[in-house]
Amino acid sequence: MTSPKPVDLPISKIEFIALAAFLTCLTALSIDILLPVLPELARGLRLTNPNDQQWVITSYLGGLVIGQIFVGSVSDRLGRLPILFAGLALFIAGAAVASLTGSFEALLIARVLQGMGGAAPRIVVMAVVRDLFEGRQMARTMSLVMTTFIMVPIFAPAVGQLLGFVWGWRAPIMLLAVFGVLATLWAWIRLPETSPHHRADAIEMADDVGSRLTLLQAVLAVCRTRMAVGYVIANGFMFSCLMSYILSAQQIFVDVYQLGGMFPLAFGSIAVGVAIAGIVNSRIVVRLGMRYVSHRALVAFLVVAIVMALLSLAYAGRPPFWILWTGLWMQFFFFGLIVSNFNALAMEPLGHVAGTASSMMGTYTTLCGAFFGTLIGQAFNMTALPMNIGFAVFSLAAFIIVLMTERGNVFRR
Repeated sequence: MTSPKPVDLPISKIEFIALAAFLTCLTALSIDILLPVLPELARGLRLTNPNDQQWVITSYLGGLVIGQIFVGSVSDRLGRLPILFAGLALFIAGAAVASLTGSFEALLIARVLQGMGGAAPRIVVMAVVRDLFEGRQMARTMSLVMTTFIMVPIFAPAVGQLLGFVWGWRAPIMLLAVFGVLATLWAWIRLPETSPHHRADAIEMADDVGSRLTLLQAVLAVCRTRMAVGYVIANGFMFSCLMSYILSAQQIFVDVYQLGGMFPLAFGSIAVGVAIAGIVNSRIVVRLGMRYVSHRALVAFLVVAIVMALLSLAYAGRPPFWILWTGLWMQFFFFGLIVSNFNALAMEPLGHVAGTASSMMGTYTTLCGAFFGTLIGQAFNMTALPMNIGFAVFSLAAFIIVLMTERGNVFRR
């Protein structure tokens, strides 16, 4: 089965990257903008267990997992745009309900629905990138999208904190609905259909790409691709590191290190590392290759993670803040060199089933990240030890998977 040739980019590349990043960042916004107001939300809804506030994040991730199971394969059959707009509508509705409810249980249900809707822009964007680009150009585009996307954690907590201070914890959630409307309008006006089965040239390509693959055939095509499976599993462990951090950061920075109102600054400054990595990756990946960059970054991430775990043990789980911050910044810089390249390596051989592939990859990485991240988050014990040990264990697992996938040759291009 050969992949359809990527089509010409129908809008300017700068606008496409901005639009793709805006659509993708809805998920990051749905998490990061709420972190500063979680304590106020817990007080407003009368939660008794401090760790229960983490379920506001986990419930969104649960909905994201559910939505991603279906989005990609349906977009292969019905087109990218109908699924994108249906998902955005559900996202907007879920955010609106979550901002108005007075019940914690109803809030969690609304967040699940919001997450299900948020799956569409996340998965469709990845499929659209694969529709339009191949190889190292695909990796470079994904890196640029991630660079723009990762600016969200830099500013979102500060925005959430300001809105929460002025209007209460409901305001950041309502802002998510507003962003959903803006994303819908922008995509409606400017983003054309890119699916190889629903473009104007679909008839010409039908014989080449098998445009009527069944869902089972598409799933099997993904599962039989060694590189795709290996890099998706490895990326799942890397996202477990990310979710461990997100679910633990507010309590570590505020409750353990007493940063208070400085939490958004600390959180955002660490996210700068990922943004810088995205810029660096976009400049070097075409010349050096996805494997060369991501494999070395993974080894560096693992080394720093092990050192941080040992230091955390030495300091009884509370190393000096400058040590913790430095370790996190370095790890997330390397994280930014890993995940976009792992995504590109996994998607490269699957252009003929890009929607199904992106759906399966997104589902697995989100499920893996949510499961292991929740384990680490719920293990919070007023120290940074669970998070640092989690980073070391998960990055070691990712390295072992990559080693197996590449049959021991992890430093080849």
